[in-house]
Amino acid sequence: QVQLVESGGGLVQAGGSLRLSCAASGRIFGISVMGWYRQAPGKQRELVATVPTGGNSNYADSVKGRFTISRDNAKNTVYLQMNSLQPEDTAVYYCYASIAVTIVSTYKTYWGQGTQVTVSS
Repeated sequence: QVQLVESGGGLVQAGGSLRLSCAASGRIFGISVMGWYRQAPGKQRELVATVPTGGNSNYADSVKGRFTISRDNAKNTVYLQMNSLQPEDTAVYYCYASIAVTIVSTYKTYWGQGTQVTVSS
């Protein structure tokens, strides 16, 4: 069984910073893409950032220059450093990872439980 466990959310004032972490555990043969989505109240879930294995990161236009995604492959962990936070960044942030559980398995997407980020003005 694969689990993704997130941490690092909370309440911060506008202009502040937070760092989210998401660790994958369980039966894991390999991980390709890892990333973050977010969902604000009344809005659709939107992609924030992705980082493939050994590839270039991608960001939503709304977070470019403020957020940085990174991963530690040895720890099966992805991070999201969020700087210059604004009230419009308030949302539940979900991590995801594309994981194969055995050498013959296809890659499937797994999700974290979500962590709340609230930015006050």
